[in-house]
Amino acid sequence: MSELTKRFEKHIHVACAIIEKDSFVLAVKRSPNMSMPLKWEFPGGKIDQNESPAECVQRELIEELGLRIRVNKHMPPATHNYSEFAVTLYPFVCSIEAGEMVLNEHSEAVWLPADELLILDWADADVQVINDYISGLKRRGM
Repeated sequence: MSELTKRFEKHIHVACAIIEKDSFVLAVKRSPNMSMPLKWEFPGGKIDQNESPAECVQRELIEELGLRIRVNKHMPPATHNYSEFAVTLYPFVCSIEAGEMVLNEHSEAVWLPADELLILDWADADVQVINDYISGLKRRGM
C-alpha cells in the first residue's frame, strides 16, 4: 500500500468549540497520555454515528470540561492530513451557558485574546481553524 493510500485509510470527524468569554477564547492542552501529547487544541471530540456535529460538541464539552455550551455560530469544516490519518474539524463558536470548568481529560486550560492564540503549540489541525476564526473577526471589524 502506498503512503498516499495509507494516509487516507483512517479519516476522523471531530466537532470542536471555540468558546468566547469577555473577548477571550478558551484553549486546552492535551494531557501527556493523549495522542499528540501536550499540544493545544479547541475542546471537542469525535462525532458519533447518528449524531450531528452540534450535538457532538455539546456532549463533548460536558464530558471533557463539565460545561454546558450554547452554539452561536458554525464555521466551515477544516481537513488536515497527518501522516497516519486525516481529520476534519467542524468548529463552532460557542459561549458557556452553565457549569464550572473541570479538566477531565486535558492538563491545562487558558483564556487568550484571539490575536494571541497562535503563540501556543497547537495541534496542526486546529491551526487552520484559528486562522479562519481570526479572519472572520477581522472581516467583522473586531
